[in-house]
Amino acid sequence: MMLDTKRSGAMKRAIDIKAHFLGLQYPLHLILEMKEHLVDWASRAGVQWLSTIIPTQHVNALIFFFIISNLSVDLFAFIIPLLVFYLAFISMGICTLRVFRSSKGWDNFSALTALLTRFEPGLDVEQAETHFGWNNLEQYVYFLVSVCFVIFSFPVADKRWIPCSELSTVAIFFTALSYVSLSPSAAAYARRALVIEVASSLCALTTRLPSEMALKVLGQTFSVVPLGESVVLTLSLPCLLYVYLFYLFFRMACMRGFKGTYCFLVPYLVCFMWWEFSVVLLQNSTPIGLIRTCVAYFLLLFALPVLALGLAIMLLIQMAKWFLELELTKMLVTLAVCAVPVMLRLWTRFSLSILTILHSITHRGPVKLILLCLTTLVLLCATYVYNTEGMKVYNSTLTWQEYGALCGPPAWTRQGMAQTQLFCSHLEGHRVTWTGKFRHVRVAETENGAQSVINLLPVFMGDWLRCLYGEVYPSCEPKNTSAPVQNTSTYVQDPITANASVLLLQQEEEQLCHIKSVARHQCHVKRFDSYRFEVTIGRLVDGVTEKDDPAGDIILSASHEFKQVLLNLEPGSMVEFSTKLEGKLGAKLPVFELKAIHCLACKSSLLPEGRQVKIERNWRKSAQGAMKFAFDFFFSPFLSARISV
Repeated sequence: MMLDTKRSGAMKRAIDIKAHFLGLQYPLHLILEMKEHLVDWASRAGVQWLSTIIPTQHVNALIFFFIISNLSVDLFAFIIPLLVFYLAFISMGICTLRVFRSSKGWDNFSALTALLTRFEPGLDVEQAETHFGWNNLEQYVYFLVSVCFVIFSFPVADKRWIPCSELSTVAIFFTALSYVSLSPSAAAYARRALVIEVASSLCALTTRLPSEMALKVLGQTFSVVPLGESVVLTLSLPCLLYVYLFYLFFRMACMRGFKGTYCFLVPYLVCFMWWEFSVVLLQNSTPIGLIRTCVAYFLLLFALPVLALGLAIMLLIQMAKWFLELELTKMLVTLAVCAVPVMLRLWTRFSLSILTILHSITHRGPVKLILLCLTTLVLLCATYVYNTEGMKVYNSTLTWQEYGALCGPPAWTRQGMAQTQLFCSHLEGHRVTWTGKFRHVRVAETENGAQSVINLLPVFMGDWLRCLYGEVYPSCEPKNTSAPVQNTSTYVQDPITANASVLLLQQEEEQLCHIKSVARHQCHVKRFDSYRFEVTIGRLVDGVTEKDDPAGDIILSASHEFKQVLLNLEPGSMVEFSTKLEGKLGAKLPVFELKAIHCLACKSSLLPEGRQVKIERNWRKSAQGAMKFAFDFFFSPFLSARISV
């Protein structure tokens, strides 16, 4: 024991002496090593010091609340379909690549069965192939689920943000790849089905050719036979080819006692889906987009350095443009503010590697993760769409006079307010359009996420950001006093020569000029304001307003989109409005949500023309459009859905 201790002590002293002589022999390496240790220690100490003086939790909370305050239903309706489409498209591509990779396993399996039949002639090769096809069915199921997400999200997504020309080329490539990965046993039917499918699609696409070309006859419709109220049968050459294609599908499924359904038909459906989707993308493409795609792929293959140089030049031009427009400063400030807490947290607590993250995601299965996220997202959106009923007609026969008699002051006198509220709750849900007299409007709530964040910063930083993201108060130069002063009434009398937008800008500038002298700052961020108004409307009795009894009035809660019309209404104006009866019916001054308003006798050019309607998305119409697209995707040109969307 003591001998081992002495040996270890002697070894340690020898290593120390060797390290000392190495330091003397290689002083430059020693200095560089010390520099690296010092830089590492200083960086860690500096980051810890910065994390203590910078309130990262507060900055995170401010960024979170600023993002939340700017979220809206329209933003979600724009982002979610695109997100679902792109994720599902990526999932389709991954599944196709995995199917192609598993085709090598099919070749190995075929070689193994051929070898085994030499030693065991009684081996049932078809049964073995059936079991092999069943055990490798997982990726096909994931692919078909991804196809459903793509089909239902594509008609709802904004096509301007989908490069249909480029994706159509990708879809054609995956069509060829999936056809190559098919098993040799289904080659005869698969080859015939692919030829028929391509011929049917090309004949259908000839309808888009100019009328002078004779090839347009190939896609001509001979007759249309309605099959009920929502489906029509189209008799044409593409229809006949498509019927024969379904016959080939049936023959594939019938092979080996209907075991060909998952051995031959399901693998071919990958090829079928890719080709059908490529045709849909081609129909939504433009000639310029197709030319751009061809040129881009040509450059990608043969002139990649030139393409990289061109992209670098375009990036420099865009950066210079942003700098000239002062948008680059805003972008850098925003990214810096958002990146400070994130970078500090990652640097001090984690040592992340992008390759490690990608490896962990790939190991757990990106397709499963994508499909799980998409399923959760679609279920949440479907719940919201189911609860929102879309555009409604406000044509209830319940009049305001009837409501006042049942739920107004006369009912309170007869049976008390509490009993009246219980009785009037039966009227909830009526969508009414009534006429009344506008009394006044007030701002009930103001939201400004940018102002809330800036107010929490130091004064010098807040003033700089206020001028960076906001606007400077107008110069308010003195006007020519000899010229006649024109007020709003002048513009009202001459609505033809006046522009409403110009008048609104002039009106806003005049208001800012009045407040500039007493304002605390040189700039403001009021353009980020979002208001909620409360409008008081008086009830009419036989065409006369009840001036003496304001208890019969109602309050309408209006969103920010009604700002222009509400701020330019004059007290006493006759207005027609639409709302839904809900909430505290039968109480004094009930509050309803304003759905639409129209001034009946206003002539001001500051008011928008016609009926000002609250913008509501027609979710039912979008869902019907998606269902129609899905039906046509699978059955057109044989059957077509006739749904008015």
